[in-house]
Amino acid sequence: MEQFTGNFECLAEKQYSPIFANMKKGLLVLVSILFCSTFFAQRNVRDSAVATPWIAVHYGGNWTKKDLALRYGFLNHLGVLAGYKTKSNWFLGLEGNFIFGDQINARGLFDNLVDSYGNITDVNGTVAQVLVLARGTNVNVSIGKIIPVFGGNPNSGIFVHAGAGYLMHKMRIDTRDQVIPQIELDYRKGYDRLSTGYNIHGFLGYGFMANRGLINFYGGFYVQQGYTKNRRLIFFDQPDVPVSQEVMKDLQIGFKGGWLIPIYRRKPKEFYFN
Repeated sequence: MEQFTGNFECLAEKQYSPIFANMKKGLLVLVSILFCSTFFAQRNVRDSAVATPWIAVHYGGNWTKKDLALRYGFLNHLGVLAGYKTKSNWFLGLEGNFIFGDQINARGLFDNLVDSYGNITDVNGTVAQVLVLARGTNVNVSIGKIIPVFGGNPNSGIFVHAGAGYLMHKMRIDTRDQVIPQIELDYRKGYDRLSTGYNIHGFLGYGFMANRGLINFYGGFYVQQGYTKNRRLIFFDQPDVPVSQEVMKDLQIGFKGGWLIPIYRRKPKEFYFN
């Protein structure tokens, strides 16, 4: 937990926000449907490479570098990957990630709201607690390949892919049930550091498709380089400082692992007539 001037704290959320609740429900439904699809349509992939759609849910942990590290510390990625693997083990996919974290490296964000006692007060004059968390998202197109070495079948091996897409990140400011007029509604935009742009990424790891069953996964090292710009015209905590419009280099380095769900066609039933 980071402690800031004026009773300003950066904490992990203690309750699910609506976005977490909806994501949890969506993932449960997706996993249930795909579990049934995979269970009733098994294929033996031991002897040859197969073409199949892929769906995956994954988690990634990333350390921030360069300009991004001036604002945030460690960031989490929770996402979904959908794509198609060919018989020649090429892969084309689309992935989306929800980015979140509780490590804020910015200092003095609300110094202009602190009173002589070092507190921020709400509309009733009560000492307020302000939570600031990292939030973001990215959507990427990826192309890659599985190189069948160190695997138990031609569909498993070194998994490498790269791609590009859209990146957004900002600070989520939460006053809970307290009303602080200076940071309510649109006033929050003066503090949230909203930034958007594009990113490129790369992944190097291992992908495994079981000969039979549901043990399909991938995991490895991940790097993402974002090129973003500030989208706010003024920062309320620095009203006399022009907001930079230079492109920021937002580097993340870490790992990613996911549960892979191949969707096979059902085997045709065989009928014999006497």
